[in-house]
Amino acid sequence: MSSKAASTIVWGLTAALYSGLGMAAADPHQLNLPEPQSIIARQIYDQHTMLLWICLAIFIGVFGVMFYSVLKHRKSQGYKAANFHHSTTVEIIWTIIPFFILAGMAYPATKTIIAMKDTSSPDITVKTTGYQWKWGYDYLTGEGEGISFLSALATPKAQIENAQPKGENYLLEVDNPLVVPVGKKVRILLTANDVIHAWWVPALGSKQDAIPGFIRDTWFTADKPGTYRGQCAELCGKEHGFMPIVVEAVEPAKYTQWVAEQKKKSAATAVDANKVFTAEELKAEGEKVYTANCVACHQANGKGIPGTFAALDGSKIATGPKADHINIVINGKNGTAMAAFKHLSDIQIAAVVTYERNSWGNTAGDVVQPSEINEFRK
Repeated sequence: MSSKAASTIVWGLTAALYSGLGMAAADPHQLNLPEPQSIIARQIYDQHTMLLWICLAIFIGVFGVMFYSVLKHRKSQGYKAANFHHSTTVEIIWTIIPFFILAGMAYPATKTIIAMKDTSSPDITVKTTGYQWKWGYDYLTGEGEGISFLSALATPKAQIENAQPKGENYLLEVDNPLVVPVGKKVRILLTANDVIHAWWVPALGSKQDAIPGFIRDTWFTADKPGTYRGQCAELCGKEHGFMPIVVEAVEPAKYTQWVAEQKKKSAATAVDANKVFTAEELKAEGEKVYTANCVACHQANGKGIPGTFAALDGSKIATGPKADHINIVINGKNGTAMAAFKHLSDIQIAAVVTYERNSWGNTAGDVVQPSEINEFRK
């Protein structure tokens, strides 16, 4: 890992830790967990506090007796060391007491774990897919059924490169947050497109790994309206520190309004798979798609990072047969860092392939239409 990549990951993790990942702005003095905003989060918070008090009591008891013994039974006071091998009574006592302490801690913890796994009877189900490095949300049930979008980091690159002052929610802001209604049980189905990710929103008491080829789940019910921030909690690659999660909990009426707006927006932006675009239209859209999905590895100049990420400028893929180029964008390449981008729409894939074949020093001169992508998927 390059020093620049390592430093950006550290900055991302530091921002997440200092922010508390809750509703409030970053607080560098926060030491406790974020304020709980769901029933599971409250149970976690309360048990965390209880265990700290138990640990403190044990600490005071053990070290109190130890320091008392050292001070009051030292040689200078005339005390002589006792001469015995063991005490059955003492051994029984220091076995039974910890057993009951552990049992007392395990009982509420077990109840919480069982409740965390109970994803039955949800009001809304959202399929959540981890990508390098963004999240995809597909509403499967409820009012929002059929809504799909990607959620990526919204912090400007200038802030990341220290060319601008850091924003209030630096590295914890996204372009499209997950919107849910308060008071409703939301089931999150988790999987991943490439490597292991983890969906983690501390204020909602929700954390679960997203594993390629598997479906796992978690759930939460937001207590009150607010913006709750989280992070990918598995080291998933170069941009791991730039993969935030934002959940917006809103009143049911406002959620209904948001659903209507999203469906209207989807209908307005729907593209006929048979529409023919000009090269200029495809290149313009392709540059946006490239910037959002490809620039982190292949760089803005198409030169990649030597020894780590392949260059596209002058590459055999970007100057060779279109079919090979389309295939690697849709399906990725096993054994490499090239992930599959089949989750992008036909127009997005057609546009980015066209852009890559006709940018920098590449002069293929051809274009790829959405209909070709649609046909390739069959």
